[in-house]
Amino acid sequence: MSRIPTERPRARNQRVSNTRQRRQQHLLDVKVRSHTATRYRNKRILVVVSKIVLSILVLASLIAGVRYGAKRLFFDNPDYRLSKIEVRSDGTLLREQVLETAELREGENIFRVNLARVHDQLQQLPQVDEVQVVRNMPGEIDIRITERKPVAWITTDEEMSDPFTSEAAFLVDARGVLMKEKKLLPEYLGLPVIAGCANESLEAGKVIESFEAKSALELLRLSTRSFMQTRFQIREIDVSKGYCLLVTDKNHTRVTFGFDGLEAQLQRLEQFLIYSDDSRRELETVNLLVQRNIPVTFTKSPTEIINETIDPEGEEPKILKATPVHPETKTEPVPAIKGKSTASASKIRKAMPVERGRKN
Repeated sequence: MSRIPTERPRARNQRVSNTRQRRQQHLLDVKVRSHTATRYRNKRILVVVSKIVLSILVLASLIAGVRYGAKRLFFDNPDYRLSKIEVRSDGTLLREQVLETAELREGENIFRVNLARVHDQLQQLPQVDEVQVVRNMPGEIDIRITERKPVAWITTDEEMSDPFTSEAAFLVDARGVLMKEKKLLPEYLGLPVIAGCANESLEAGKVIESFEAKSALELLRLSTRSFMQTRFQIREIDVSKGYCLLVTDKNHTRVTFGFDGLEAQLQRLEQFLIYSDDSRRELETVNLLVQRNIPVTFTKSPTEIINETIDPEGEEPKILKATPVHPETKTEPVPAIKGKSTASASKIRKAMPVERGRKN
């Protein structure tokens, strides 16, 4: 006798379908869930767009309010009108030239002045080294300018007698920046001249690029030491040779420098200058291109110059006899006149003409 299997009792809260069956049921209900999801998504988009639009309106209103308030309180306020422009310069720049370059004028609003633009425009001037532009409330702008200090004249000509009148002459500072001053000071006339820069394109505001001109500036910088500045004052540097610097100082001493080792060459020149002072002989030429057996010549002493002037070819000097300006005159005795006294004879002798230059 076979048994009939009995079914287990099912729990009351147990689902009839499994997970796979439920997934298939959801896939079949596509239309109903898609419509609900679309409506929910549109609602969310509408809320986000509304928030964005509201934020933009609030921000625009805030910006408009700030701009209106700033305009009424600052930009259109007569209390902030530019009433004073203080210009301070340690050189030759004029106030009118500074204001014209910076495009500044009194009467405009102080907040409408772009200080960065003013600084950049003034910095473009060739003679300006540093610029400080400060806004002092409520109506003042302070401009302080530090100008470049020229250390020499520079020209493409090999010889230049007067740099003040030469159009080819430019001032140059220690950094090599070229300048063309509108107002020339008297001390500029005593600056040394760097001549013969044929390979250099000279233009105000540019920086020198040739190796020869840079070496000349370096020599000027090194020669400003205590002893060399007083004993060896450079007046002209000729760079036209291309392989050396021909330097002439205030005593017309001509010194030839090489481009390399300028400091060591100056030390050797210093020894020659000390020897020249001790021996009381003035240097005429020195060639520092070589390190040993340096060629040196000395100027002639005043005695030698006088002897050459008197006796140029070794002949005995001629002795010149001095002649009197007024030659002596001789007078003949006046014969005595009968019947006249000695006093009368002397009167007659004075009245008679005197024959000059008569020989006995």
